[in-house]
Amino acid sequence: MFGLDKESPAIFRDRADAGQQLAEALAEYEDRADVVVLGLPRGGVPVAYEVARALDAPLDVFIVRKLGVPGHEELAMGAIASGGVRVINQDVTRELGLAQEAIEAVARKEGQELARREEAFRNGRSGINLHGKVAILVDDGIATGASMRAAVKGLRQHNPAKIIVAAPVASAEACRNFEALVDEVVCLQQPRPFLGVGAWFESFAQTTNDEVRALLEKATAFGEPVA
Repeated sequence: MFGLDKESPAIFRDRADAGQQLAEALAEYEDRADVVVLGLPRGGVPVAYEVARALDAPLDVFIVRKLGVPGHEELAMGAIASGGVRVINQDVTRELGLAQEAIEAVARKEGQELARREEAFRNGRSGINLHGKVAILVDDGIATGASMRAAVKGLRQHNPAKIIVAAPVASAEACRNFEALVDEVVCLQQPRPFLGVGAWFESFAQTTNDEVRALLEKATAFGEPVA
């Protein structure tokens, strides 16, 4: 696992700056025909765009939706990903005493939004064939890891040759957990205390759907995916 000095975590200017720094740590994958970069919308896409640009690799999105606790949506109780994948944080649901019906209601709502975004982001383009590829999953940060775990589980259904989880900043616990789940983990910063992803960016404005679509359109010039 790649990491920097935990005692002096960097403050990234914005997601583009974070992506450029992350790309440097992934330089060994530059100009390889078998590499695909996958951004987790929405915030992970500007980071992934810079990685794909530096590596000259195709860029796509891998859709994941957080399952927020009813009434406290900022707290993740799990996540879903393309392909019907669902990851539930049993510790959270058990501690809060959430009924299965409440969990299912949130999952249905987020599933509909996932399908809508998948269609909207790609603007009619089909997803990249991931079979046998080196897939680099990128997000702007990893806190609990629920969204990234759902992405990893969903990605495995496509039979990639290798899965790399990459983020500019993450909790140390999340990074350790992913070491057992994927082939490689690249976390530039693992600050203690973690404080949250946004704390490590000077600018952390919400990424819009239009920005995601525009970046994916610009990225069509990167690399040539192998059929």
